[in-house]
Amino acid sequence: MTEQVNDSLRVIIVDDEEPARLALRQALEEIGGVEIVAECANGFDAVKVVGDVAPDVMLLDVQMPKLDGFDVLELVGREVPVIFVTAYDEFALRAFEVHAVDYLLKPFMPDRLRAALARVRERREASPLDLPALRQTARPSATPLERVVIRDGPHVHVLPVEKIDYVEAQDDYAAFKSGGRTLLKEQTLSDLEGQLDPRRFVRIHRSYVVNIERLAKVELYAKDSRVAILNDGTKLPVSRAGYQRLQQLL
Repeated sequence: MTEQVNDSLRVIIVDDEEPARLALRQALEEIGGVEIVAECANGFDAVKVVGDVAPDVMLLDVQMPKLDGFDVLELVGREVPVIFVTAYDEFALRAFEVHAVDYLLKPFMPDRLRAALARVRERREASPLDLPALRQTARPSATPLERVVIRDGPHVHVLPVEKIDYVEAQDDYAAFKSGGRTLLKEQTLSDLEGQLDPRRFVRIHRSYVVNIERLAKVELYAKDSRVAILNDGTKLPVSRAGYQRLQQLL
């Protein structure tokens, strides 16, 4: 029996391949009880649309150009339940680490999607106190970041890590310095430090992580006090522990 309209789930489909979106549309029509409120062929569109249509669930591919599924999830926040639908099984562990509702492998059976949507309904009806806290980061620390995705109002910046000059802690934000511009992301420096490649980035001070490829020299500033000078002339303080880390790396 088809669910009542007031129990209808508002669904966004996000996949860069048209045949995959078509397969999801057909499966949802067969299942019933859903309303497809948007279809997106890339992650950038998905990030924009989520804020406009307030979906109940997002059916999200993993492998997409520019922004992958985990980048999208990081940018849209934790409130929108996600069902990953992908042809790749190697991302399943990571998906459940960020509390995805389900992880469907293409080609999937409609019954699998129906069961996943039922879990979305259960989550929607549950008290927020009954739901597990989501982790802030979707990326396991064993895999160094290759890029940083930063949302700035309606804009999304994709910053390759090799273009980062240094990162400065600003309360609960990390200020990424790159080529004379600053991009702010709500993330602690300690959290970020654990995601960056330790062979390339070093924490020289409680408030600074620097890309060692931008480091020109380290000078003695005062007794037991040093300063790092970058290639562009920027000067950053170096703590005693930070200097020890630099010596080990260099």
